[in-house]
Amino acid sequence: MEVFRITTESFSKKLQASGSANRWNLDDQFVIYAGGSRSLSTLELIVHKGFVSPSFKYKVMVISIADEDHLYEHVGQASLPSNWRSMLAYPELQQLGSEWYLSNRSLVLKVPSAVIPSEYNYIINATHPDFNKMVSLIRTEDYFWDERLI
Repeated sequence: MEVFRITTESFSKKLQASGSANRWNLDDQFVIYAGGSRSLSTLELIVHKGFVSPSFKYKVMVISIADEDHLYEHVGQASLPSNWRSMLAYPELQQLGSEWYLSNRSLVLKVPSAVIPSEYNYIINATHPDFNKMVSLIRTEDYFWDERLI
């Protein structure tokens, strides 16, 4: 499976996780967020950054994850709190993601996007034992920001 991450050129050379807290993880939990499509990844970046500066050069990271079912855990919307798309749900979602991360149950947590709930983001555990052999950066692509988005 291919997933996509859009980042500034300086962070696009290798797969790395910052360990910073986000919707599905707590601080010091090293995960990589990727979208199921380039377009979803674009929207996620704009939503999370609030703005995008065209003065930075961006790249699309094309990431390959092995298609083996046991590597994935899926979180369906039905199992989430009714307010899961809001910032108020962060503590509960971070707890859910943290339990997944610490358990090492799977390499990838497939979660619905808060921006487009019928599409998915993929949270990749960069410390999972299968990470190095099952996840790879295939290539990076130049990214062009349509000025109407910024």
